Amino acid sequence: MAKAVQKITLNRSADIPFDKLELSQQNVRNVKAGVSIEDLADDIARRKLLQSLSVRPILGENGEETGRFHIPAGGRRYRALELLVSQKRMAKTEPVPCIVKRGDETSAEDDSLAENVQRVDLHPLDQYRAFQTLREQGLGEEEIAARFFVSVATVRQRLRLASVSPRLLDLYANDEMKLEQIMAFSITNDHVRQEQVWDSLSRQHSSDPYYIRRLLTETTVRAGDRRAVCVGVKAYEAAGGVVMRDLFDEDNGGWLQDPALLEQLGVEKLRADAEALKTEEGWKWVEAAFDFPYGHTSGLRRFYGEQQEFSEEELARHDALKAEYDKLDADYARAESYSEEIERRLEELGNELDQLNDRPYVFDPEEVARGGAFISLAANGELKIERGFVRPEDEPQVKTQGDDPGDANGDIGETANVASSADGISVNGKPVSNDDAEEADDTLRPLSDRLVMDLTATCTVALRNALANDPVIAFVAVLHAFVLKIFYLYGSESCLELTLQSAKFSQTQGLGDTLWAKEIDQRQEAWGQDLPKKPEELWGYLVALDDVSRQGALCPLRIALRQRRDRAVEQAHTRHRPCRTGRSLDRLRHGHGRMGGDGRQLFWPRHQGAYPAGRG
Repeated sequence: MAKAVQKITLNRSADIPFDKLELSQQNVRNVKAGVSIEDLADDIARRKLLQSLSVRPILGENGEETGRFHIPAGGRRYRALELLVSQKRMAKTEPVPCIVKRGDETSAEDDSLAENVQRVDLHPLDQYRAFQTLREQGLGEEEIAARFFVSVATVRQRLRLASVSPRLLDLYANDEMKLEQIMAFSITNDHVRQEQVWDSLSRQHSSDPYYIRRLLTETTVRAGDRRAVCVGVKAYEAAGGVVMRDLFDEDNGGWLQDPALLEQLGVEKLRADAEALKTEEGWKWVEAAFDFPYGHTSGLRRFYGEQQEFSEEELARHDALKAEYDKLDADYARAESYSEEIERRLEELGNELDQLNDRPYVFDPEEVARGGAFISLAANGELKIERGFVRPEDEPQVKTQGDDPGDANGDIGETANVASSADGISVNGKPVSNDDAEEADDTLRPLSDRLVMDLTATCTVALRNALANDPVIAFVAVLHAFVLKIFYLYGSESCLELTLQSAKFSQTQGLGDTLWAKEIDQRQEAWGQDLPKKPEELWGYLVALDDVSRQGALCPLRIALRQRRDRAVEQAHTRHRPCRTGRSLDRLRHGHGRMGGDGRQLFWPRHQGAYPAGRG
């Protein structure tokens, strides 16, 4: 015969007046944690007591019950009830539902520990569903948060799980997904896309939350993107755009889901800004784009404006601020203690000085009428305006010396125009016969091509030797040629022929926003402001600089020197455009005392006497 299973008997419940209860010393909870006693008291007042207290009778000396009970489990609820009694919100004789334990199978400490340890927190998915039900019943997020002593952000995060595909939620409920993964999927409401990403991740080793977010947002635009900052998230949403937000992680404003709409709004805003700039400042053209490729100004001449001069009032104000700043700074430097007031005043003075010094640049109206500007977006979304560029086709047509046969300035070969005639000789463009030439012994005769070639070669060799003997002027000459090619694109001459090439790197997006590119642009901008406006004044400017400044002038050029070629004679020099080395050499000869004043000392050794005879 089978042995009967012994049935258990549960402890009986009883309603015990509150003033018959007292907190047990065997309660294991001593550290405050969780919801405060005050919040718990308010909750009991609103919804009444949801869980009975676990009590044991207090025995007398002979083991009899005294009619009083101590509470080993439920101490927080007891303290909340005690608070309600002290606040006159509950009578001290109010019956309290209790579970009375009279046996000694387990100790009071054992029961107290079991009640606290065996309690399981609500699953986040169950919490989400409960919050969802309450919201459907008409409760707002703030009220739900207040009732359950959680933050509003926690309520929103739980309710955000409604955006996750039910299939993924089932996987999470079955512990096949982690909470962090579900949180990552909640940034979008597209259930189909969520399931596609999860199926793709299931075949891979990486399923980290950050990777899930990256896949879900790969076709969106960050709210911190320069285009989004320029347009503004509010304007984007007002135009019907949707913003994805991540309530579980720092999203820096979220992701804009409609890049096409954002592009359209951005183009319209840039176009309006470009039109306003063109109208207000009078530029011939203004180009606008979110970003221009690196080196987009290559081939355009750059001109710079000049800062407005101080008025008498501004100058007086500047001097007064500067004197006050210098005095306060010097006195503070000798002080032994920190002063917040002095620091604040120094900052105020510095800001006001910066405002006075940051004066607008004024451009030449004639240059503005033929020049233009570029409008783009900086990395932080602010407008970036580059002013003062002239296209080659907008340059004024100016005849250079040597191109017009009527121009003569005394240079070798430029006073003669070699033209064909029946006898092969012409003077001032008019053919003459051999007889006339023989009769006019004192008349100016043209130089033959061969003589021009020999003189040009001699001039070139002499110049090479002169530069080799004076490294300082040689450096200035090379620097002069570099600066002419970079800052003065049209109509610039140099006695040196250098081939320079600058790689544009236009294929690399965002290169212009790097720290290195910005520093290069700042240096070039600074030198462009300091250089003389006319190229013919450049040589004297460079000669007057000290060695350190000359070396620093190489920094903003941004060039890659591919090759350097010195050619003694060119076809154009030997015929219609005679050698210009004479003018260039004049600059060298008069630019530095050590070069000497006699050109023959440079061109040809004294012991050889005169110039070599040309063979006609």
